[in-house]
Amino acid sequence: MLRRFTAMFGLLGLLAASPSHGETADKTAVIYKDPNCGCCQSYADHLRRHGFKVEVRNTAVLDAIKRRYSVPAALASCHTMRIGGYTVEGHVPLSSVKKLLRERPEISGIALPGMPQGSPGMPGPKMEPFVVYEIGTGAPKTFNVE
Repeated sequence: MLRRFTAMFGLLGLLAASPSHGETADKTAVIYKDPNCGCCQSYADHLRRHGFKVEVRNTAVLDAIKRRYSVPAALASCHTMRIGGYTVEGHVPLSSVKKLLRERPEISGIALPGMPQGSPGMPGPKMEPFVVYEIGTGAPKTFNVE
């Protein structure tokens, strides 16, 4: 009886320590990018170094991908990522991606427009705070400032 009791608590401990399906799914990303863009590949590598599973899909129709996921032209960057049911546009810092996945707001996603120097995957020093915007809430609103 004691053996069964011990085995049952051991199994419960393993289950409690394992990530839930949602946590695993939230760490799986698909990045759509131009096949010739090196900084997008650097962003994918950055995510991998931080424990994310990343699939890179090279495409010649990146504008169509952005339209499919309702990325406004004013918030566009060089690549579009899907993760945890959200769209993440551009070189968004990992802390904003994690905040999005943790808080799960009622938005389509987030974006860091352009290709700011010093952002993940972009060379050079950070020159100013990164303003990450919400996607899908009408006029762009600030999601996070990094």
